[in-house]
Amino acid sequence: MGMWDQKIPSYIYGKQNIVRLILWTALFALLFINIYNPFSSTSWYKVSEFKFFVFSSLIILTGVLVVVLSRIILFHLGKRHAITVRTYAIWIVLEIFFMSLFYTIYTLVLNPEREYMEVFNDSAVNTSLVLLLPYSVLHLYFSYKENQTEAAVRQSVFSFYDEKNELRLSVKRSNLLYLESADNYVCIWYLNKGQLTKFMLRNSLKAIEESLADTNVLRCHRSFMVNFDQVKVIRREKEGVYLELGIEKVPDIPISKTYSEKVTRWFQTYSS
Repeated sequence: MGMWDQKIPSYIYGKQNIVRLILWTALFALLFINIYNPFSSTSWYKVSEFKFFVFSSLIILTGVLVVVLSRIILFHLGKRHAITVRTYAIWIVLEIFFMSLFYTIYTLVLNPEREYMEVFNDSAVNTSLVLLLPYSVLHLYFSYKENQTEAAVRQSVFSFYDEKNELRLSVKRSNLLYLESADNYVCIWYLNKGQLTKFMLRNSLKAIEESLADTNVLRCHRSFMVNFDQVKVIRREKEGVYLELGIEKVPDIPISKTYSEKVTRWFQTYSS
């Protein structure tokens, strides 16, 4: 699948982000035209500065209505169908076209002697700037916020994938207890409404260990991984070293010699 056929992120047509986009675009257009005077825009109409502000605001309001209608349609369309990058690019081009058309009509009404194509070309350039600049900034901002949200979710939830890399289970970090190897499966033990629950996942403990790197879920035995957020005690006996989770029906988890020093050192550092 090429880039143009990929689905756009849902945050682009999310309700709150659509409102932000409309308001920011309107504000940017107003400041851009009245303060920075692109392409000597004050010469578009032979009127006073105040009247120019009124006229430009009217044009901006009309343009915003185009964006409002466009984004409402996009919002409902995105709920029913996948919107590809190609479709979204065409969508923005159409927004620019219709806003340019509105501006052209305004100009020709006030200055009927001007040539249609000249006005439309100028309008297309100015409208592209008024839309594409805030759109670019906002889409970068939306992407940044979405990445932050996803990072926060990843930190609070452990996701488990099978050997085909398909998501099979997501568990809140505070609910995951331990994982136990069982032939070609891994038993994932967690709390569900306070009850000890087991989920069988077709995968290897080694693969899961790699996916949970840099988390508090550590390998402590050839057959076990433990969520150290849940560990209360490390107990040393003649038979070996064990982890106590202090939860009813959860057995003590053995620590093998291979992982003993690493796990003990990590636990002492983490506890302090």
